[in-house]
Amino acid sequence: MIVSKMRRAHRPRYPGLCRSKSHLCSAAWWFGRLSWLVVWRKQQLLLNQAAEKSELSMSSVVVSGRSELSLRDLPMESWMSHLPCALWDIPLYHLAIPGSHNAITYCLDMNDRSPVDPMQPDMLQKLDKYMKPLIRPFVYKWAITQEYTIKQQLDCGVRYCDLRIAHRPNDSSNDLYFYHGVYTTLTVETILMEIREWLDAHPREVVILSFSHFLGLNQELHIHLLTTIRNIYTSKLCPKTETLTLRKLWALGYQVIVSYEHNIASSHSDLWPHIPYWWANKCKAEALIEEFERRKQHGRPGGFFVTGINLTEDLKYICTHPTESLKDLVMATYPTLLGWVKEQAPGSRVGSLNIIAGDFITESSFVPTVVTLNEKLLKWPS
Repeated sequence: MIVSKMRRAHRPRYPGLCRSKSHLCSAAWWFGRLSWLVVWRKQQLLLNQAAEKSELSMSSVVVSGRSELSLRDLPMESWMSHLPCALWDIPLYHLAIPGSHNAITYCLDMNDRSPVDPMQPDMLQKLDKYMKPLIRPFVYKWAITQEYTIKQQLDCGVRYCDLRIAHRPNDSSNDLYFYHGVYTTLTVETILMEIREWLDAHPREVVILSFSHFLGLNQELHIHLLTTIRNIYTSKLCPKTETLTLRKLWALGYQVIVSYEHNIASSHSDLWPHIPYWWANKCKAEALIEEFERRKQHGRPGGFFVTGINLTEDLKYICTHPTESLKDLVMATYPTLLGWVKEQAPGSRVGSLNIIAGDFITESSFVPTVVTLNEKLLKWPS
């Protein structure tokens, strides 16, 4: 009896109250947990907002030209569409644009029956006629200026293409080819279609196609070529009345500027006049640079113009360097030439450059070096 009383004495007088306290403790724990999660979530949101503001701030710094970030880091296959908006209203002829000299020499006809083009020196044509097996390897080694296809060149960032057009002798068709020493295997129409396909996949990139030389073309073939250009590029062709800024071209859907080195261009609204090409005609980098520095002192042309850092070898040089090729010469001189390019600036000022064209443009840092020059337009007016 005493034990039972003692047991009853240890029982809680208000059991329901104890259970209520337990529930209150549990609720308080969960409330604290939820409060901590809310505070943590707010901290994360604040951190994210700070990061976004930092990115926006960095972006504005890039546009204003005060950033250490470089245009060299842009994806070269779409560098135009990734340029800072501060460059969208600058005329294309005041931008630095990488170009390809003799862009379609990667498909020269290696068939010995293909003739040497008649623009070559008489001595070379005679040697080729009587000593073809000995001479042709030298012709190919010094005639090829690009090894990558036109689409690969565009992917690398090239936006100016030097296109030298020819009609093969004794060819009864209207097929047109490119040439440099010898003729190409691919036709002009095939290459223009490849460029069109690339442009369709890159709707905010703009290319400048410079048609020149026109070896063996009569009036009928010129009309045929113009019809081919219009049929392929249709509404992408930019008429020469338009303002040439990226913002304007994007708004109107223009992606192709056609330069045509023939008097027929003056009577066609979609053909831009011939683009001047500064050609130094030198086989040494130092001599080429000296020539360009001399020309710069007289000021730049008003519109588009090309500075061709392509070296030129003569027959004497080729004969005295029998084991070399044009690529050997170019790659050995690119460090010097690109060092000079880095010191140049685009814009409208005296001494500024516009399009810079070279050989084997995919084999070095040529394209990023040229594109990066546009940073200088962010730092001071053109």
